Amino acid sequence: MKRVILVLILLGLAVGGYVYYRSLSKSPTFSLMQAAKATQTHDMAEFERYVDIRSVTGNLVDQVAAQSEELDNFIPRGFALKHALPLLKPQLTEAARKEVQLYIETGAVAARESARPAGLLNLSVLGMMGTVAGPGSQFRGIKYTREQGDQAIVGLEVSQPRYDTTLVVEVKMRRQDDHWQATEITNSGALIKQLARLEKQRLVR
Repeated sequence: MKRVILVLILLGLAVGGYVYYRSLSKSPTFSLMQAAKATQTHDMAEFERYVDIRSVTGNLVDQVAAQSEELDNFIPRGFALKHALPLLKPQLTEAARKEVQLYIETGAVAARESARPAGLLNLSVLGMMGTVAGPGSQFRGIKYTREQGDQAIVGLEVSQPRYDTTLVVEVKMRRQDDHWQATEITNSGALIKQLARLEKQRLVR
């Protein structure tokens, strides 16, 4: 009798573990972990399964252009480029995809230079994101996850040693058939403002 009970308990644990894994594997955070894994295995096709690069980049260009007063902290002649960036959005988006592809395939950030065509304002998507996660930055974990229907917002906490603080990068995701896909960094503009303010504070100390 005891053996039967033990078998039933183990079976229950196995079923519970399987159900938990199935629910986890269909979560937004699991998809982000798979995207991160794809960068380590240099698998561009797998990365694009979980990240819509064109959507993320297009939205990033829009948010950067909207922060014209802060652009000089990231791009030379930033204020003057406020109206130029939207016009160059298709080229920038395609260049960004090539930049990300070279980074994933080679694992070298320096590869982005050869992916960016001349005349595109010396704008680097990886370079801009590098201002958020600069040298010494570390991923601290998932700050929060909010799901609403087929949409989700995931807050990723990243340390920023340069300013002795942490930043939260908000990633918007949409549900696909059996996984989630990142489509936007919703707070890019807010992060640009925050970093500009922190840099000014650092310089006056």
